[in-house]
Amino acid sequence: MAIDNKQIAQDVLAAVGGAANVTSATHCMTRLRLNLKDQSIPNDDEVKKIKGVLGAQWSGGQYQVIIGQNVPKVYAEAVKLGIPGEGAIDENLDPDMPKEKLTPKRVGQNILNYLSKSMVALIPVMMAAALFRTIAVIAGPDVMGLWAADSVEYNLFNNWLYNAGFYFMPILLGWSAARQLGASQPLGMMMGGVLIAPEFINIVTAAAETGATTTPIYGIFPAILNNYSSSVLPILLCVPVLWQVEKFFKKIIPDMLSTVFVPFLTMLVMVPVGLCVLAPLGSVIGNGIGGAMFALGNSGGIITILTLAVVAGLWEFLVMTGMHAVVINLALVNLLSGGSDSCIMVAGAIAQFATWGMAFGAFLRLKEKDEKGACLGYSLSGIVGGVTEPALYGCGFKYMRCLAGMVLGGAIGGLIAGIFHVTTYVMGASNILGLIGYAAGGTNNLVWAIISSVVAFVAAAVITFLFGFTKEQLEEDARAAAEA
Repeated sequence: MAIDNKQIAQDVLAAVGGAANVTSATHCMTRLRLNLKDQSIPNDDEVKKIKGVLGAQWSGGQYQVIIGQNVPKVYAEAVKLGIPGEGAIDENLDPDMPKEKLTPKRVGQNILNYLSKSMVALIPVMMAAALFRTIAVIAGPDVMGLWAADSVEYNLFNNWLYNAGFYFMPILLGWSAARQLGASQPLGMMMGGVLIAPEFINIVTAAAETGATTTPIYGIFPAILNNYSSSVLPILLCVPVLWQVEKFFKKIIPDMLSTVFVPFLTMLVMVPVGLCVLAPLGSVIGNGIGGAMFALGNSGGIITILTLAVVAGLWEFLVMTGMHAVVINLALVNLLSGGSDSCIMVAGAIAQFATWGMAFGAFLRLKEKDEKGACLGYSLSGIVGGVTEPALYGCGFKYMRCLAGMVLGGAIGGLIAGIFHVTTYVMGASNILGLIGYAAGGTNNLVWAIISSVVAFVAAAVITFLFGFTKEQLEEDARAAAEA
């Protein structure tokens, strides 16, 4: 069934008081975001009934209509109808929201938003680099044997291209974090470069033989010797301080001298602060988080099994609140520091299959062609496109009983993954291709990863088909199908 994006735009604008009631509009990956003159006009229940709309909610004074991956086309049609459009923004990035009073809770949210958004911006890089290594694992000597371990192709995919994304993570994050805060992005990248400069890495390598633990900065300050390549938290701690130092020098240095002396003095201060205090602190915190999560995933027995089952069952509720991005960041710390993850990333991936299975079960159960087609679309868009929001809002929160299928399907798949210690070694794609991220663990690991995911999908579909709808919902669906 073709999606009529123009009709969706017309219906949404009519429901919010027309184009004249919209002061500005943007969109992110799945949501049409509207700023309205009269906020009393929209009726959430009526908006949710519009064909093509998955949900609606107020957030930070903005009316957000959840549409799905076709939202850019709906937005374009809405702009043609006269609304003042301001283009696309990053997912969950709300620069125009009114500032709120700083409270401990708000400070915590700001910190989590900073960490989350800095990491999210680099997901395409991490996924591309991880896919290169995954291809090397599959084509390499341990799986298909097409490439020898010392071949040019294997080295290119397994080391060179992978390291281009992950080894230089501090530099990439320096750019991303500075961008989130409004600091100088080149200085953010330079700070990342300081942490992994070849000369510093050489000193760290030599210290492993001599037993040295520090090196002097400016002949005064002792910098702790750590290898910060592929690290996350050290640079994320450095950039906020760099931002404040840069702002200080911008205030006191005359404009005619600022081009040279603001960046120079900023880095003059940040080199000892970063290398002697912030980066070592980030390394300690990162190793602690990574160690804790590694222990959860690798302790074995009932702890690992229950952790996988619970997280996989409840994962999509974290997605709904946005907290999943924070948890993924912690898992990335574990992955980058330990080289593998047997907990969060595995559970999150299995939960996706359960969500897609829930939508597929609804497709099999419903009879009305529009709803049936929509649920099939939710499932296929997830399997191919790697998103769960359409299934979550369009199916799960529309037919609340279906959520039981998603939760139980995810828990069952997580249980199997925990029992057989399924482990991922790279951050794979968020769609079905993510399964190849398990290949580095060998054939047995890959097989059980596939089994866990398929079981989660099938279990969610079966439970949704059998128990996902009330008698009244099925009767209404049958009437609608008969009238069509």
